[in-house]
Amino acid sequence: MIKNNRLTKEQYQQNFSDIHPPFETQDAALVEANRCLFCYDAPCTKSCPTSINIPKFIKQISTDNIKGSAHTIFQSNIMGAGCSKVCPVEKLCEGSCVFNLMHETPIHIAKLQRYATEKAIDQKWQLFERKKSTGKKAAIVGAGPAGLSCAHVLSREGIDVTIYEKESKGGGLMTYGIAAYKVTPKFCEDEVNYITSIGGIEIKYDQELGKNISLVELQKRYDVVYLAIGVGLARQLDIPGEDATGVIDAIKFIYELRNNDFSSLAVGDRVAVIGLGMTAIDAATQAKRLGAKEVTIIYRRTEAEKPCTDVELDIAKLDGCNIIWLAAPKEVKSINGKVNQLVCSRMKLGEPDASGRRSPVDTNDTFELDVDMIIKAAGQTPFEKLVSDISIINTKGKIEIRNCASNIKGVFAGGDCVNGGKEVVDAVQAGKDGASSILSYLGIKNE
Repeated sequence: MIKNNRLTKEQYQQNFSDIHPPFETQDAALVEANRCLFCYDAPCTKSCPTSINIPKFIKQISTDNIKGSAHTIFQSNIMGAGCSKVCPVEKLCEGSCVFNLMHETPIHIAKLQRYATEKAIDQKWQLFERKKSTGKKAAIVGAGPAGLSCAHVLSREGIDVTIYEKESKGGGLMTYGIAAYKVTPKFCEDEVNYITSIGGIEIKYDQELGKNISLVELQKRYDVVYLAIGVGLARQLDIPGEDATGVIDAIKFIYELRNNDFSSLAVGDRVAVIGLGMTAIDAATQAKRLGAKEVTIIYRRTEAEKPCTDVELDIAKLDGCNIIWLAAPKEVKSINGKVNQLVCSRMKLGEPDASGRRSPVDTNDTFELDVDMIIKAAGQTPFEKLVSDISIINTKGKIEIRNCASNIKGVFAGGDCVNGGKEVVDAVQAGKDGASSILSYLGIKNE
């Protein structure tokens, strides 16, 4: 495995540059905004998990009311800038655009959203006024999308919020778990600073639940606690040889890539990636962009069942990644403790299960891949051990809630630790819902 200086500085810069560049001029944004039909009962708004009034914010751009446009977006989604870069819009707002029915290019909603929100962050427009402090205090565990979204809504209503974050930076998945060519660490830092600039929000970094702080302690010190701890443990393959050197989980791989110089990162010549979700695609494409000669994605079902979007899959294909369908890892072989081969089983799809999804079945026919690095991206499991009271964890390892509240009085939860891992935009909405439930619990009207 070769580590350093595989590519030139210029090549790294090109490979990890913005994959979806913004509008270069104001005129370009105006032209695109004026394509919009401003639909009544717009399907794009209905398909947005945070219910952004998309026709309204685009209309505001078309009339050069950029500040108003940003307010419309942030009113529904305080992380609208980040979501404009990472949302799978092809299956959400842009996928619902009526232009698709006319076989025309849908409105570039994400690009317009980015145009308005980035200007707001760059200009430090404070678009919300915080109400006078009520004296109520809330603790939020996790400074990711759900935690930040919840904090912003609570702060606007006069709640004093303290966020406990186990990492040294805020942003959660946005900062540590998404491909570097989608969002930069600098942007993530700017977004977190913008969200907290409303006041009444303090983030305590390097504070981990179950290590530096406990749920019992937080309950004593605060009126309410909101758990937004996400899911961050990679699912194990449970196959022989998995502990060999060169076998790494995708979360750790992307984490290291987001926090180090590209030239200092280890990447193999022949890399196998297990899985085909968004994280798997990010890991595969970035391994290729770091200089891997060959990247092969192993997926146990067919293309029709893939969890990633067509757009994400196309990125991997354009980067030169190979894909083997209907295959599953069976054994890792190594020499002197270092991985050198991956044994895979050929699969076939069996009968549909209760959910209607066909399960892969082992055909007992195997093949071997010569590899020097394996990246595991076969899903994630929750941070079960972080919560001291196991009674709020269900049998699937997710936190059990009703209307965002757990069965422990004053303890609420939301985001990936509840839903098992969805999109950033879903976590933002979960934060809003959690804040609404908390305000109701505290007897404060949410305006």
